[in-house]
Amino acid sequence: MTIDTISSKELTKIDPVFGQNSFDNHEQIVFCNDKDTGLKAIIGIHNTVLGPALGGTRMWSYNSEWEALNDVLRLSRGMTFKSAITGLNLGGGKAVIIGDSKTMKTPELMKRFGEFVNSLSGKYITAEDVGMETSDMDLVREVTPYVTGISESKGGAGNPSPITAYGVFMGMKAAAKFKYGTDVLEGKKVVVQGIGHVGEALVEHLSCEGAHVVISDINEERLDLVSKKYDVSIYRGSDIYSEDMDIYAPCALGATINDDTIYKIKAEIIAGAANNQLASENKHGKLLQERGIVYAPDFLINAGGIINVYAELENYGKQEIMRKTENIYNTCLEILERSKQYNITSNDAALAIALERIEERKIENSK
Repeated sequence: MTIDTISSKELTKIDPVFGQNSFDNHEQIVFCNDKDTGLKAIIGIHNTVLGPALGGTRMWSYNSEWEALNDVLRLSRGMTFKSAITGLNLGGGKAVIIGDSKTMKTPELMKRFGEFVNSLSGKYITAEDVGMETSDMDLVREVTPYVTGISESKGGAGNPSPITAYGVFMGMKAAAKFKYGTDVLEGKKVVVQGIGHVGEALVEHLSCEGAHVVISDINEERLDLVSKKYDVSIYRGSDIYSEDMDIYAPCALGATINDDTIYKIKAEIIAGAANNQLASENKHGKLLQERGIVYAPDFLINAGGIINVYAELENYGKQEIMRKTENIYNTCLEILERSKQYNITSNDAALAIALERIEERKIENSK
């Protein structure tokens, strides 16, 4: 089929960026391809008003390139608001590499990806995400300075996962304070869905607090390991969303709160590390509000990771990293109170604060 024979309807279907539902006036989308290494990647730069776009690189076996594009659009947008609401002078960006990180990731592929990052001259700064390790960022660092989350031995802040988990824990405690009048989680049943690096670290915090933790993951071997390590229960059923629980903590991939699950969820609080937990921000955010379920906005409470890697750019130490991460508690409480006061969803309340900061900077920059 030549371009001359494609109808306008068919053109809409194959529109690579502007026709996507998740496109939100993104500044730049970069498609990266390298035959020699097998690299197929997409870099999404959503907004750079507050500073360079910083966000991790995710390597995942997507079902299609359309799915990968949708993911990078949603993730990069979330990074804009994450940085804005936590007071960081950063914009929002993200990258995805299409492929199985266990079998397709090579040093050559990572360095080639780093060269694409370098070609953007600092407009996008990468970091670690799903399917990546600190050692991968070290490889990227060999070909570009525009990377964070490198090993502490190389002058970096190291693996951001423990700090991300601590921020989620702070956000969860704030949500409990709002819902129950106390932030003590002892005795609360918390279902943690996804026990990767962040999920496991969250399980540790919850176990130390005395919560009744139930874990779920597609990796049976990891389930057994984490269960024994922290003496927590494993969910063996077929419908985790219908499980009786006080708190639901999604820590795997996003959009688990959707048309199929939202009426099943029995939790009183949703607070987890996954990005883009609401399949539709407006629709599902409103439904959670109507059902009286407290939702701790994901792009706020999972911001510990970006706080950690931002330290490499601003040269502040662990003490300041922990102070900024602990402040997620106060910000989350403020958002939930604002949500109640103005009768809006917590997600909308959080977005409003983030957008206010971006608009203020726009005005400053235009003077």
